[in-house]
Amino acid sequence: MRIRVDVEPDRPSLRWEEVHGPARAVMYELLGSHDAAMAQSLHDEGWRGKPLKPLGMTSPQFKGAPRKNGVYTTSNDGSVWLGSPIPEIAAALVASLASRTEIVWGAARLKVRGFNVDVSGEFSDGPVELSTATPVVVKHESRYLLPGDDRYLERLQHNLAHKADVLGLPAPHGLRVLEAGPRRRFTVRGAPRIGAQVRVAMEADARYVDALRSWGLGLDTVQGFGWIR
Repeated sequence: MRIRVDVEPDRPSLRWEEVHGPARAVMYELLGSHDAAMAQSLHDEGWRGKPLKPLGMTSPQFKGAPRKNGVYTTSNDGSVWLGSPIPEIAAALVASLASRTEIVWGAARLKVRGFNVDVSGEFSDGPVELSTATPVVVKHESRYLLPGDDRYLERLQHNLAHKADVLGLPAPHGLRVLEAGPRRRFTVRGAPRIGAQVRVAMEADARYVDALRSWGLGLDTVQGFGWIR
């Protein structure tokens, strides 16, 4: 389940370290305000014996924000997408948002103007193309990889297969990168995250594609990376 939260910020820009930096804390605060035990278990242990956390979200996105070099500008037409392919986790997010008037995002306060639930997409088994709204983070050992680097496809395929295992669904195959955006670097809790937005193609089970749209591509999806448009 995917949820779009419409927000209005209290400031004209966000500090760069607060674009993705607060995301994880926001997600767990939302979950914890409704089900503290589930939020703590997810944080500490992952989901049902698997270390992965089936959670995804974006950094705040602002339509019509003025462009300024070196500044992450905002507008009154903002949104934060979040979700999970696990129904009970998604339900906890919806329940928390139902009584929420604002989201504290680092130093910013995002007024919640409403939210919409996107339950599922219309997919069939077979070839599919997916594009991301935020950079995809992929690593080999301690090195961040970008599309075109050696082992990029291998590591991204490994991540996709690991997620399929958590969901109990067939892993996709035939992964290809069709298009890639520029290298992007963000600071998260004092450490870098490096990636690029991508458009990929693969052969996949329709249920897996639907689940992935509520989770995301690559690593650090709970930190706002890899969200699928």
